[in-house]
Formats: sequence, structure tokens, C-alpha cells
Amino acid sequence: MEVLINDLLKAGAKRENLEAKVFGGGAVLRGFIAMNVGERNAQFVRDFLKVEGIRIIAEDLNDIHPRKVYYFPRSGKVLVKKLKQLNNNTLVNREQDYADRLQSNNVGGDIELFS
Repeated sequence: MEVLINDLLKAGAKRENLEAKVFGGGAVLRGFIAMNVGERNAQFVRDFLKVEGIRIIAEDLNDIHPRKVYYFPRSGKVLVKKLKQLNNNTLVNREQDYADRLQSNNVGGDIELFS
């Protein structure tokens, strides 16, 4: 998100005109209550945008359902559909695989976190 914001500013955007629409953070997988990833992600994005001084003008966060989000950059319009029924296990399998990798792999990189 930091890179996106900086690129927007370099391209001529004014920080005071930036707005955000945030979606997701659902607890979509049963059995992941200890990690509470969705809720932590939702809180992170709220805190990050507050620190950056970017207003949230629309949000649909948390809940138990995954979402399909359609964003139309020309108009800024967003359509959100909560997926109350999944017809396959693709999402569950991807999230389970990702959670397994987080627990078994050392996560690192060139990003320095600070407060």
C-alpha cells in the first residue's frame, strides 16, 4: 500500500484528495479462530489509512463470508457480492495452504516495519 500511495503522489495526486474503499477481512475458514487473520487484516488497513491520513469512504469488512469485488477505476464504483455458498473448495484449499506456509516458513524480505 505504501508503494501505491507513493506512486500516486509521484504521478501528481494530492494526499488530501486520496480516498479508500476497503473490503474483506472475513473469517471465511472454520477452525482459524486462533489466528483471526481477517479481523487483524481489517484492523491493519483501518489503522494504516488513519496514519496515512486517507479517508475511508466505503467499507465492508469482517463477517464470515468471502467476497467477490468488482472495481471500476474510471468511475470509482465498486460492486461487492458476498459469496454465501461456495461451489468448490478452491478458496478453502488456498487459504489452508497459505496458513500452513506461514506457520512453517520464515517470512521475511526487504520491508522494514516500524511504528
